[in-house]
Amino acid sequence: MTNDVAERTLSAPDALRPWIDGIEIGAAVGGDVGSDGAGGDGASREPFTRVPDTATKVVVRVDENGHRDTLVVGPRTRATYHTSKRLASCVQVRLGPGTARPLLGVAAVELVGRVVRLGDLPGASARQLADELRWLEGEDAVGRLMEVLPGRLAGDDDGAGRSRREVLRAAVEALSTGSGHVPSQVRELARRLSVSERQLRNLFAEGVGVSPKHFARIGRVRHVLAHAESTGWAELAASTGYYDQSHMTADFRTLMGVPPRSFFTGRLPAAQPCQSLGRV
Repeated sequence: MTNDVAERTLSAPDALRPWIDGIEIGAAVGGDVGSDGAGGDGASREPFTRVPDTATKVVVRVDENGHRDTLVVGPRTRATYHTSKRLASCVQVRLGPGTARPLLGVAAVELVGRVVRLGDLPGASARQLADELRWLEGEDAVGRLMEVLPGRLAGDDDGAGRSRREVLRAAVEALSTGSGHVPSQVRELARRLSVSERQLRNLFAEGVGVSPKHFARIGRVRHVLAHAESTGWAELAASTGYYDQSHMTADFRTLMGVPPRSFFTGRLPAAQPCQSLGRV
């Protein structure tokens, strides 16, 4: 199994925080977006995996034939398995929680499982951004983003908008899985943030695209993917916040399509050709 990744991952420049979580630049293997795996020279036709991902991304890519696309890739709730395709270059911008609406003109929930052309989104801001990025590659695209995004997103920084973003980002942090940190319980988190569970679900639908529970679930499975080769199953289940190893296995199977042992030994679902646009 091969995975497709950009060659360099950059921290978001200070001017783009907190709207941008990170930027990936480089030549990459991958069909519609180029971005979850490991590289190579692009000649391999082995399967690669797009793992579940809560981020919405703006992607500027050039394929091996010189065709250019500026795309929006929505959150993925389950893994998909594909045959490889070579891209000449790819820039991916991971949008931070709450950025989709002010930048793209649509709620994140409207983008879940979708790949669409940036210029096809209904908002004038999305079409303008597509025109600005269409002919840029690599560092040039990043530089242009640094020029235009702060001013374009500043209008969302009124008191109400800032307050919603602050609550959302505090919730995202509390529900994330990391070293020594397991996700909070949604009910307890809502009480701590002084919002109802319904309000929290609405904030996540608008700003992230998935429910708080599914956000935490994806984070746990991604943590398993990142640490399974260095940590025993039982220890990994406990440190990631699962009730036990069988709970981890069931969750992993639901999101990845196969249980952990099958995934890590290469027994994967049949790989499908990538689609440039549509559902992923």
